[in-house]
This record gives sequence, C-alpha cells and structure tokens, in this order.
Amino acid sequence: MSMERREILSLDLPADLATVWQHLRDPALASRWYGTGGPGSDADVRRELLDGADEGRLIEHDATTHTLTWPNHDVLAVSAAAHEPGHTHLTVTRPSHDAYGRGYDGVLDERDERWLADAHQLLFALRVHPGQERRTLVAHDLDAGPRHERLLDRAGLHGVRGVPVGGHVQARRPDGTLLGGTLLYKTEHQVGLQLHGITESLLIIRETPAGSRPPHGTVSPVLSVYGLDDETFAQVVRRWDGWWRAAGAAPAPARLGA
Repeated sequence: MSMERREILSLDLPADLATVWQHLRDPALASRWYGTGGPGSDADVRRELLDGADEGRLIEHDATTHTLTWPNHDVLAVSAAAHEPGHTHLTVTRPSHDAYGRGYDGVLDERDERWLADAHQLLFALRVHPGQERRTLVAHDLDAGPRHERLLDRAGLHGVRGVPVGGHVQARRPDGTLLGGTLLYKTEHQVGLQLHGITESLLIIRETPAGSRPPHGTVSPVLSVYGLDDETFAQVVRRWDGWWRAAGAAPAPARLGA
C-alpha cells in the first residue's frame, strides 16, 4: 500500500531550473535561504539539506523535474518546461501524520513550518536579491504573552493578520518609528513581510500556539537582509534589539547570522 502524502507548499520561482537546483545543492548558495543563519548554520545546511538526500531526475515531454528525497520521506521537487524559460515550480510533499507523525503534536508540525519558511526565503532571495549574500537576525521562542497583552501587539504588529496578501503593512514600533512593508504570505502559524527601508528585507514571524508551547505560545521572528555593509548592518542590529526589548521580550533576542 502506498504511503499517503500531504503537499506542504507549492511555489513558482522566478529563475531557471539550473539556477534553482544550484541553490539546492551548492552550500554557498543554500546559505542564502536555508535555515536562519547564525553560528553553526553551515553545518546545519550540510546535514539537513545537502547530505543524505537521494537525487532524482525525470524528463516528460518538454518538462524536466529534479527531486530530493530524505530518509524521513520528505520530497522536494523542482520542475520547469522548456517553453517557459526563467520559471521553475517548487513543491514539497510529506507523509501523512497517520503514516509518519513524528514531530507532530496534534496542533503544529514543526517540520512543515520549517519548509514553509525556508521555501519563502528561497523565493525572496531569487526574486528580490539574486546573487547577494544574506545576513540574518533571529529571536527564537519569545513568550507570545497572555491574550490581553500579546507580544506582537506590543511590537506594533497587532493588525498584520488582517491584511490581505499583497496588501500594505504599516506598524508603529514601541520607539515610535514606523515600519512599512508588503504582506507576502500568511498561513495558520506564520506570516512573511517584505519590509521597505534601507534595503528590501524579509521578516518571517512564526507563531507556536499555546497548545504546543504552554502557557502562552511563542513567537520566533527571523529577519533576512542582503547587500548591507558592516556599518549599516550594525544599525539594523541596534534597531532590531531595541524593537524587541521595548516590546518586553526577554532575554535579549538578537542572534546574528553571518
């Protein structure tokens, strides 16, 4: 009997198949989108993405599909048709929770959430900053706060889930400064924002519900920036730290990626 599968995501990428495949297999390119950066991230990229996956290739008519299949039965597929140069379709499928429910607590599947965030980071890197190196700022598992005093409300992001995909987001941070962006995507447990500022950057906010992380749940924001010199990046770091500190997040949340 074949294993039932779930489609986790389906994205169109603005790059040819060879370029996308290089970003999946070349360590230097994979670091521009996979994971959250920071100390040890190169080893994570190798262990989680590059090593242990079986590669496959299928040609049907004018379409070519490359696949990566991991021992846990996750399958990433990228395909492109000869008559549509510069466009590649990416899908990730995983076994059903009944067939292979490891990592699923009945509320949230951590691996699903990782794939969603990583794939959108790949899309952003290819669409907005092709060829540029990434730096990241990460705050893991911040207390989401009680219902009447949510962390995202204190951070000025209380209305973000009410914005339609493609809509404009304007938030006021605790220090009074305005944050402008475009909502790129939203799912049950995360949102992605393209922030407009010194450079176009990607802010992904993952929310773990209280059912998985009592008593309040957690919030994990990841900011990916590209093309900044050291001085400008240091300014971004200070603003990032000040943002979450002023919102009451403790301990100091900033974690830097190379």
